[in-house]
Amino acid sequence: MNTETKNHILQDLANLIAANSVEIIKANEIDLANCNTDDEALYDRLKVDDEKIQGMETSILKVMQMDDPEGKVLYAYDKEPGLRVENRVVPFGTILIIYESRPDVTIEAAITAFKAGNKILLKGGKEARLSNLLLTDLWQQALRKNNQDEDVVQYLDYNRQQTQDLIQSKDKKIDVIIPRGGEQLINSIRENTDIPMIISGRGNNFMYIDADADIDMAVNIIIDGKKRISVCNALDKVLIHTNHGVGRIKKIISALLDNEIEIVSNNFICDLNTNIVPIENDDTFYQEFLSSKILLAQISNIDEAILMINKYSGGHSAVIVTDDSSTADKFQHQVDCAAVYHNASTRYTDGGEFGLGAEIAISTQKLHFRGPVGLNELVTNKWFISGNGHVRG
Repeated sequence: MNTETKNHILQDLANLIAANSVEIIKANEIDLANCNTDDEALYDRLKVDDEKIQGMETSILKVMQMDDPEGKVLYAYDKEPGLRVENRVVPFGTILIIYESRPDVTIEAAITAFKAGNKILLKGGKEARLSNLLLTDLWQQALRKNNQDEDVVQYLDYNRQQTQDLIQSKDKKIDVIIPRGGEQLINSIRENTDIPMIISGRGNNFMYIDADADIDMAVNIIIDGKKRISVCNALDKVLIHTNHGVGRIKKIISALLDNEIEIVSNNFICDLNTNIVPIENDDTFYQEFLSSKILLAQISNIDEAILMINKYSGGHSAVIVTDDSSTADKFQHQVDCAAVYHNASTRYTDGGEFGLGAEIAISTQKLHFRGPVGLNELVTNKWFISGNGHVRG
């Protein structure tokens, strides 16, 4: 499939989503009606509204405008006269995306894999079944309209056992699995397959407020980090240098409580406000909250901050607020996360925000890629050698 055909299909998909927006929201409303509304994060991820539909369309149009990586020559070498050696970009092949709750993954993750030349198998959660089936049907309409095999994008309406059978079987060739969900989902897949995985890991993102930090700036970044609670780039932990006194800490507390964010903290900070809940134990530092909740803790210096982040975080994103560029440089080099920020919100860790058009996942592993995984990361390479009867001898 050449680039022109791929882009025609993507344009038709965007048009179909726009034309069927009412039907998409109606299907989603049925999914939402069957959802446990007590699970605030699940409900937020599941909901599709006009803004999310617009986000799908925008992502499609951005991916259309991006260069197609398939076929790009990475390296070329004339070994001897008439013997040409080239290393070219090729698709992975078949990518299985297993995800929970978010119907927009059916579009935004799949378009990235598709533009890179891959075949896509989608296995969404039962809570989003009707939304996912309708969106996949729009995918297949766009493929048929361009005389392409609709099986290039398939939805697997499988139960848990059927999914386990699929990832354990050798009959259906799957080149890569990308799980999008919590640790339970990721661990379940890892234990049941030997297919390579690109793991979109947990968040549990940290901020360190250094001794010289602008507290007003820090407060703004904290509040932005909690604007959405269901996303993996949300902020969960804030480490505050002991140089900041009671007045500055109270400013942080007031801003959080004004935004209805629950605070858990240590004894000293707990004493500043009766609404603060004491930290139960060290396990709390490992938790990705996925709720309107944040942890505040005092620490002595940047070295302690780096050690804590590298011990407890999910390796996703971390931010330092400081006016000292050398301190920021030390933090960004020594913190072991996929994205490290200086005076900016962790909420920017997103393929669209990083100029990738869309993302299929945010990888927290170091192979084969780290951070937002976009178009240029959903490919591999292959050697092409052409001669005229050459032999090595």
